[in-house]
This record gives sequence, C-alpha cells and structure tokens, in this order.
Amino acid sequence: MTLKHRMLSRRKLTASIAAGTAALAVAIGGYSIADTGSSSAASAATAAKVIPTAGKVIPFQQGQPSPATPVGQVPANFTDGSGKLVTGTAADKAKAAATAAYPGGTVNRVALLSNGEYNVHMIGVNWPHHIFVDQNFNVVGAE
Repeated sequence: MTLKHRMLSRRKLTASIAAGTAALAVAIGGYSIADTGSSSAASAATAAKVIPTAGKVIPFQQGQPSPATPVGQVPANFTDGSGKLVTGTAADKAKAAATAAYPGGTVNRVALLSNGEYNVHMIGVNWPHHIFVDQNFNVVGAE
C-alpha cells in the first residue's frame, strides 16, 4: 500500500467517524426534544413524591431583576456552578421532581452536590434557577 493510498484511507475513515458522530448527535438532540413533553410511569411516580414548596415559577422578562428568595432548604455550602454534572436515570428523576414542583421552565443541567442532593438548574425563568432535590428525589428547596 502506498503512502498516498494510506492517507486517503485515513481521511475516509476520519470523515466517516465525523459523519457518524454528527448523526448520533442529531438523533440524541431529536430524542431529547421529543421526550421533553412526554411522561412515563417512572416520572409520574417520582412526581407523586414531590414535597410541596412555597412559590411558583416566575416567567422570564427581559430587564426584570430576578428575586433572590430562597424557599425551603438550600444547602449551606452551595455556590453556583458547584457539583458534578450527572446524566442518566438519577438526573431524569431529579428533573422530573423539579419540573413537577416548578413547571414552566427548561432544565439545562443537573448536578450532584457534595451533600448527595441534586441541583436542578432551570433556565427561561426569573425564579427559581436552582431547585434542590434530595437523594429520594423529593424537592427540598429552591432559589
């Protein structure tokens, strides 16, 4: 095999991998968008366990300041951006509990905090941006 032939083969392989990765990303994105409005038995069961907290989502309005009103239990050592980002079943359950308690926003990430609770980060709303969910997937606080 000549050097030129090997280089062309590598380029084809690289292009194929890139195309496959792009197709996978599009498929995952499409599934995520389609899945946002659906509910399953697991999320319904999780939603039933939500501990009611005071307050409701305040829709986003450009130029309006966000109220800094914590509700319930906010972890004492919590700082914005802390925790390890998580995905999978645990993240899905935490997201379901948070959106059941505070419907109307969009969850863009879930982080596992050092105390074992989850920080569900909600965007598209003025309040709450952080919803705290315990290990049993019960909403315990928001800010």
